[in-house]
Amino acid sequence: METEIRTHERVEVLDVTDAVESALPADAAGSHTVFVEHTTCGVTVNEAERRLLGDIERALERLVPEDGYAHDEIDDNAAAHLRAMLLGPGVTVPVEDGRLALGTWQSVLLVECDGPRTRRLRVI
Repeated sequence: METEIRTHERVEVLDVTDAVESALPADAAGSHTVFVEHTTCGVTVNEAERRLLGDIERALERLVPEDGYAHDEIDDNAAAHLRAMLLGPGVTVPVEDGRLALGTWQSVLLVECDGPRTRRLRVI
C-alpha cells in the first residue's frame, strides 16, 4: 500500500496520519510500518500542533546548518540528507480495525528536508 504526499517548502513538517490511515485495508490489524522511499525526507510520530511543527523545522535547521558540506558540490542538499538521517525513514505503528492506534496527541508526521517534492510513503 502506498500514498503520495506533495510538499511545498524546502523544510516542512506535514501531518500525514489521515493519508496513512486511508492506505490501510479496512480489516488491517497488528503493526504496520510507514516508510518514506527517499533519502532527504523522514517520518516520525509526534504532536501535530502548528507551533510545534514550526519548532521541529527550526530545530532541524539549528542542528544541521544549511552550508559547509562536501556533498553540496554535487547537488546542494547535504543538509537535507543529514537531517533525514537523524529522523529516520520510517516508524512502526499499531493498527486495530483498519485504524492507527495512536495516543491522544500522536500523529504520523512526514518531515520534508529537500522540498518541494512529491514523496511516496509505503505502508507495509
